Formats: sequence, structure tokens, C-alpha cells
Amino acid sequence: MVSCLDDLPITELKGVGEKVAEKLKRLNIVSVADMLFHLPFRHEDRSTLLPIGALQPGQASLFEGRIELAEVVFRGRRSMLLRLSDDTGFINIRFFHFSNSQKQMFKRGQWLRCYGDVRSAGNGAGLGVVHPEYQLITLAQRGQFEKGLLAVYPVTEGVNQTTIRKLLAQAFHLLQQGARVRELLPEALSIDKGFPSLIDSLQQLHYPETMPSEDVSETPAFKRLITEELLAHHLSLSRLKAGLQTYPAPCFKSKELLPQRFLQQLGFSLTAAQQRVVAEISGDLALNQPMQRLLQGDVGSGKTVVAALAALSAIEAGYQVALMAPTELLAEQHLANFKTWLEPLGIKVACLLGRHKGKENELTLDDIRLGGSDIVIGTQALFQQKVEFCKLGLVIIDEQHRFGVQQRLALRDKGLLGGMQPHQLVMTATPIPRTLAMLGYADLDLSIIDELPPGRTAVTTSVLSVVKRQLIIERIKQGVADGRQVYWVCTLVEESEVLQCQAAEVAAELLRSCLPELNIGLVHGRMKAEEKQAMMTSFKAHAMHILVATTVIEVGVDVPNASLMIIENAERLGLAQLHQLRGRVGRGQRASHCVLMYKGPLSENANERLSIMRETTDGFKIAQKDMQLRGPGELLGKRQAGFMRFKVADVERDAVVLESLAEMADETLQHQPQLVEPLIHRWLGNSVEYAQV
Repeated sequence: MVSCLDDLPITELKGVGEKVAEKLKRLNIVSVADMLFHLPFRHEDRSTLLPIGALQPGQASLFEGRIELAEVVFRGRRSMLLRLSDDTGFINIRFFHFSNSQKQMFKRGQWLRCYGDVRSAGNGAGLGVVHPEYQLITLAQRGQFEKGLLAVYPVTEGVNQTTIRKLLAQAFHLLQQGARVRELLPEALSIDKGFPSLIDSLQQLHYPETMPSEDVSETPAFKRLITEELLAHHLSLSRLKAGLQTYPAPCFKSKELLPQRFLQQLGFSLTAAQQRVVAEISGDLALNQPMQRLLQGDVGSGKTVVAALAALSAIEAGYQVALMAPTELLAEQHLANFKTWLEPLGIKVACLLGRHKGKENELTLDDIRLGGSDIVIGTQALFQQKVEFCKLGLVIIDEQHRFGVQQRLALRDKGLLGGMQPHQLVMTATPIPRTLAMLGYADLDLSIIDELPPGRTAVTTSVLSVVKRQLIIERIKQGVADGRQVYWVCTLVEESEVLQCQAAEVAAELLRSCLPELNIGLVHGRMKAEEKQAMMTSFKAHAMHILVATTVIEVGVDVPNASLMIIENAERLGLAQLHQLRGRVGRGQRASHCVLMYKGPLSENANERLSIMRETTDGFKIAQKDMQLRGPGELLGKRQAGFMRFKVADVERDAVVLESLAEMADETLQHQPQLVEPLIHRWLGNSVEYAQV
């Protein structure tokens, strides 16, 4: 009987019981078809069996040897050490993770065939391999192996490469016997592009005849799978957007009285880019379907003013506004700005933070529920169950990449009223390359502020070694004498907040000893929010010359007189974070400078990052390079964590495919909706939950 492998449970394969099935589920493998789409991340050439004496450090090699020694050693870390030899030499094999059964099988005289990365063992101990792939062989089996390319797969605890390969062999055997896998690409598209069948494409991926080259993505078989995967990702977000648009939303046909009064008191004119974006947002807010718009603008481009104008349109129409920020520091910065701007217009601004407790917090919650507060600014505390809005019409989310889709939708649900949904405006200062925006934000319309306000000065950037620290301190002394204020940013590669704070404290003490005549403040993540805010307020009021801080100041700090920034260990940060930090200076009239201090030697990647920062302040160029160096996942952050784990596609390389995706996704949704769910499940697996409305 011919079966569809999409519907055949993985337990139908030999060797997959309940326990193995649970382990495979961690790899998103539930059906036999899932097994076929568990694709290799590289191939290894195992056509040559080398004698041990010919092995070279730095090369992955296939070799055989007889166990001369097997012992458990406790030098530093408990490990299993084997010494293998043949007629030409010996090599050390080490296992840090091993079982009792392995200890029993690794007996003196037993032959092993191994494949792994050969490296120098150090201290004159010869060559070694850590955790090679291996199999036990007999003396008669020496030199007898299946030559060719071997695919290497993602694995999990309890499921090794051998298990994956055996299961795949069974799956392909079923295909040879007449079983099938659903063809989910629209037939007209496959014919138009000249794509091979799905089975032929999978065969080439798992069992290529020759080592895949750098331009393997240009082959029709790979193009077919790339197109299908990108279409699945696009459909997941297009479906989310289409689902949201089935709900009505309030129409804000503003009389423009509040926005006009706001602009009159602002003291400066909007840039042409801001005016264009305000018009796009106003057009959305006047419709009776929920706005889903991403506002993208470089550091200092004036996104907050645009958000305030959107908020005023909602408030003038009689609705409340919620503004969510990722940190308390940024929320408090927004609170200060919105109070300054909006309270003179008779608008009540409230604040909800995680630290707010007691009677005062209860009064704020009551005020929000009864409609006394027009705009509520806060952190994730906004979507606590006890927070109820009277009439929420607009949700604004700042630094959207810090939040997940679920969090954004949870806040939207606070505004469900009479079957209507609130409008949503999400903002980011992380410039997103166009190709990435086409896919990662397919559920959002895009507005870009591509112009800085007049008077913003370009920041010059220099790169200096830590050995020149004294020169940098002299530069600070001169800068302070000229009336400047200074940021000194401490970073650590460790994730430990405690260690980061210790580094900041050490730096502050060093500066105090070198510059005793200056006032030096300190801000880090372990301080109470009130302490951080008091320190920032004091710095902004010119009461301090230098502010030593961790990367907690990455967003939300606006001190126009701060025109010099020193970033310690800059080589440890990604381009996006360096660009965000640098954006804290250059916010006033003075020429501003950023010094990237590094500790050598620099890796090639780190050297390239620092060079880019020195060469340009263009956020879009930096974002494009950041995506090349780090991949799209980190640019998209938590929000798209599930979407961007590509198996064969690459956002930058496959930009041409992306160009036609929007139209292709719309046609599929309209004319072949039965393909949507299977496509999303095939390529996103358990991440499909991200695409639920």
C-alpha cells in the first residue's frame, strides 16, 4: 500500500520506540517526512582513509587504529582516554562524555575506524581527536568502507549521526517502494521555474554525488527547496496579517487640533521624512481595520515625536494609548518626554512599571480602567492580567526586536472592545535591510525615517588599543576642560550581570584615581531603578563630568552635552549594539567622538566590525554588514526567533527569490489555501505557534 510519509508517524521506522521518538521530537521530527526535511548542515569527504602517520593537525580525517591503551583519567576534567596505533604511528582519542558500555567495549586490541578534527595534543603528546565519530571493526574489516560523501546533521542528546543516517536510509527506501511526500509548491510555479520534483531535490541534498560547491544554491534542486522554505516563512506572517485585518478597528478621523497645538509648542519643524511617515500613519488610523505598521529610523531620527503625533490622533478621537518599552530606563525617558510635551495640552500621562506596588499602583490601575489616563507608558507590566483599559485604541511598542509576537498580541488583546482591535505601531532604531524586512516583517507595513533632524552632528569614530588607555584618559581630561561630558561604557563577553557590574565599578575607581578632580557617576543593571534614574538625571543636569555605565544605556538616554564616548572591549560587541551605543552621543551642537577601545589580538571578524564602525555612521550599511557577519536571527531578535532558523534558505543570498514572494504568498492564500498549513508545518515545525493570531 502506497503511503504518504507526511502522515506516517516516525515510530513506523525500525528502531524508533517511544523513548527515541521523544528525543526526535526535540529536533521537530514527528513524521517520516519530517525526517526527510531534517537537512544536513555540511558534507564530509570520506573517500580517503589515511594512515595515522599521515594525519595533519587542522584537518578532518578518516583513519583506523588498534586500541593500545584505554583509561579513565582525572586530569582537570574526567575523561576517557584511548591511544590508537597502526603500523605508522599513534594518536590520542578523548571522550568527555562516555557511558559504562563504552568503557566495556574499548578494550586493548580492539580496532576502531574514526573520523574527526585532528589537532595537536600539546606538551609533546602528539596528535589527538576529541569525540570523533567511530565504529568498531575487526582486523578483517580494515580498509573496507563505503567511500564518498557523508552528510552531517543536527543532533540531540541520545540521537547521534549514525541513528539519523539509518532512519533516513529507511525513509528513502520507502520512497523507492512507492511512498510519497506531498508536493506543496504551486504546480504552475514549479513548471515555470523548471524545478525538479521534491523527492529528487531531497535526494541531492542528503546524498550528493559530488561535494557541494559554494554556489550550490544556484542548482534547480536547491532553488526549489529554497523557494518552498521562504514561501512557508512568508505565508506564516502573511496569514497573521490577514487574520488581524479581519477584525474592525476604530477610525481616528482627527480634526488635527491636538496635533497642531503640539507642533506649535514643539519649537522645531518636522523633517520631510517625519512628515511623510506621519501622513502614512494618519492614513492607516483613518481606516476601520487595525494598523500594523513598523516605524524604522536610525538613532536620533525623531521616531518619538512621530509616535506622539499618532498618540494625539487616538486621544483626540476619545481613545487611550499604551506605549511599551523594553526597559524601565527607556520607559522613564519616554515618560519624561511625553509629560513635557502632552501635559500642557491637558493630557494625562500614567506610568506602569514592574516595581510599582501598593496603594499608589492600585490607584493607577483604577485610573486606567476608568479612562482617567489618556496615555499609559510602561514595560511588560502593561500586559499583566490585572491591567484593564477603558478604551484602548492604539498600542505603540518601542524597540520591537526586544519583544516576542506573543507579547505584542497580548497587549493588543487588552484593547479588544466590542469586537474591535486597537491599531499597532511598532518602532525600531535597528535599521533592517530591505531583503530582511520583506520576509521577517511581512505582517507589518513599513515606514522609514531616512533623514536626521537639522543640527545633528556626525560622530567621528576612532579605534585604539587598550595599551593606549592613558592617552584616552588625557583626551577625556581635555574634553571635560572644553565643557564636554563623557560616557565610559564597560562590556564583558560573559552573560553574568554581576561580572559586568564589577567591571563598571573597577573602571569607575580607575578613572577616579586618574582624574580625582572630576565628578564620576556609575550606572549598572543591578542598581535600583530609582538610583539609575537619579544618576541619569544628575548627569543630564551637568552635575557629573563622566558617566561610567554598562550597556544598560544602549537605548533611551538623551544627554545633548555628552559628546565623547569610550567603549571598552568594543571587539566583543556586535555592530548593531555598537551603533546603538554610539547613538547616545552626537545629540547636540558639538562635534562628537566615539573611541572603540579593544584588547588584541583581534580576530578577522572583530577587526572587520571595528573597521566598519570607523568608516560609516549609516545605520542601513551597518545593518546590512551585521546581517552578513552574524546572520538574520539576531537582527530580528526574539520576535522572529522561530521564523529565522532556515534549513536551506539565506535571506541575503536569496534576495532575488524574495522579490517574488509577496505575490506568490497572496496567490497561494487566495487560490490554494489548502497548501498553507502543510507548508508552514513542514518548514517551521513547532515554530508555527508564532504565526497564530
